Amino acid sequence: MNGSGRDARDAIFENIRSSLRRDALDTVAAAALDLRIAHAPRHTRPALRDDLVTQLVEKFQARGGSVASLARLDELPAMVSSYLAENDLPGRIALAEPLSGLAWPAHIERRSDAAGRGDLVAVSVCIMGIAETGSLLFCSGPDSPTTHNFVPDHHIVVLRRGDIVRHLEDAWAQLRQRDGGMPRAVNIVSGPSRTGDIEQTIQLGAHGPRRVHVLMCD
Repeated sequence: MNGSGRDARDAIFENIRSSLRRDALDTVAAAALDLRIAHAPRHTRPALRDDLVTQLVEKFQARGGSVASLARLDELPAMVSSYLAENDLPGRIALAEPLSGLAWPAHIERRSDAAGRGDLVAVSVCIMGIAETGSLLFCSGPDSPTTHNFVPDHHIVVLRRGDIVRHLEDAWAQLRQRDGGMPRAVNIVSGPSRTGDIEQTIQLGAHGPRRVHVLMCD
C-alpha cells in the first residue's frame, strides 16, 4: 500500500475510534487480537468427499459454469482459440499478465491490462478454488484486474488442481499467509452472473459474465 493509501486508512480508523470514544489499541490488546486471528477456533464444517476436484466441478457446473482440462499450460492458446471460434467471438482478449508469455497465435489480439467495455472475453488465472462451494477466488492486483471478473461476457479461467482448498475458511487462512498480506479486494465467483429480479425470469450477464469457463491443469 502506498503512503497516501495508508494515510487514508489511518484517518478512517481514527474517525471510527473517535466516534466510539476509544483511544488507539495498546500493544497488549493488539497482540491479543493478532493471537485470536492466528489461532481462531475451528467451527463445524460440512463433510466433503476426498476428491476435491470432482466436488468443485460438480458444484460449479450445477450453477451453469463449464469446465475442461488442460494437459499442459502451453495448450491454453489453442484452447482459447477454439473457444472463440465455437462461440463466434472476435479474436481479441483481455489477458492476465502471467499468461502473456505463452505462444499465442497471431490472429488473437491481446492486451494485458484491465478489461474495458469493448472486451467480450477475458482470460485470467485463479488464485484458488473452493471445493465446499464450487467457487473461484480472485485477488485484485496487476496480474489479476478486477474488471476481468465483471466486464466481459465471457471469462476463461485457468485453475491449478493443486490450488483447490477444502473449505471457505481454508481459503482465508491461505490468503493471510500470502506474501504482501491481504489484497485490496477479493472476488469469489461461483458461476455466470444471473438474476431473477426481472419478472422472476432468470437473466444471465446481469452483473458479470454470461459464461465462466474453467480450464483445469496440473
